[in-house]
Amino acid sequence: MGYYAGVDLGATNVRAAVADEEGTVIATHDRSTPQGPAGIAVTEAVLGCLRTACTSADVAPSEIRAAGIGSIGPLDLAEGTVDNPANLPDSIDRIPLTGPVEQLIESDQVFLHNDTNAGVIGERFHSDRNPDDMAYVTISSGIGAGVTVDGNVLSGWDGNAGEVGHMVVDPQGRRTCGCGREGHWEAYCSGDNIPEYARMLADESQVDTALPLDDPDFSAPDVFEYAGMDQLADHVVDQLVHWNTLGLTNIAQAYAPIVIYVGGAVALNNEELVVDPLRDRIDDYVFNNVPDVELTTLGDEVVLKGAIASAITDGTGDRSRMRS
Repeated sequence: MGYYAGVDLGATNVRAAVADEEGTVIATHDRSTPQGPAGIAVTEAVLGCLRTACTSADVAPSEIRAAGIGSIGPLDLAEGTVDNPANLPDSIDRIPLTGPVEQLIESDQVFLHNDTNAGVIGERFHSDRNPDDMAYVTISSGIGAGVTVDGNVLSGWDGNAGEVGHMVVDPQGRRTCGCGREGHWEAYCSGDNIPEYARMLADESQVDTALPLDDPDFSAPDVFEYAGMDQLADHVVDQLVHWNTLGLTNIAQAYAPIVIYVGGAVALNNEELVVDPLRDRIDDYVFNNVPDVELTTLGDEVVLKGAIASAITDGTGDRSRMRS
């Protein structure tokens, strides 16, 4: 039997899994992502998670035929590293990944992807239809997408394609994104930015609201919790649907996916308010073939399962390319 490994490296947690040749997970291990003192600490956390998952599966690391990694970015595919990750301290300037994992499993079959590309690989592998043209969009603390066109995962020359959260959806630029540019999709609809957007809309509309706007702990879940009971919350949710529809429309027009899967904490925790309205509205915006819009079938394991699928299918998610 062949064994495969997957890693999901996020700014908050590291998860690793060992799976069989069908992609069935045998063992997992997770831990918090080190916040320093340097990138090598994160590398060691990844290797430690892999070793522990192997021990739990009673599999030696050298028995792992291939591994996939879904990671925060930005990536340097040529070097197999994460360089200056935005959501980790500045002291973590470079995180070596591909080389150390290759040494651990004694194989050069290690596939590094940004997390949303790992997500679309996972969706493709586990989809009943296994379409060649599809997308995975995460709406979480940030916004990003993974896309396959004609069966090819669009990674970009450096591994950083899919930064759709930095598409301009508002030409008036009323909100400044965390990257410093104005009018970006992420500036309105990501979990980290929804609270400030709600405060902006409150100032514009001057409606009475029960939302705890002045509470320093005011967060995106508060907006969704008050939806249906508060006029401002309803207005914010409706505007989020508007911007999300524009974002998905841009993806549909650019890449012609048959289906767009939507994941990330904001979508997973609020399907009726975030995903369901997109199905109703996107038909009014897309010029040609309207894609199906579905909540991810893989929940919050989409990146980890995509990393495993990448290892099994040479980085594609295409079941016809599963290793024999």
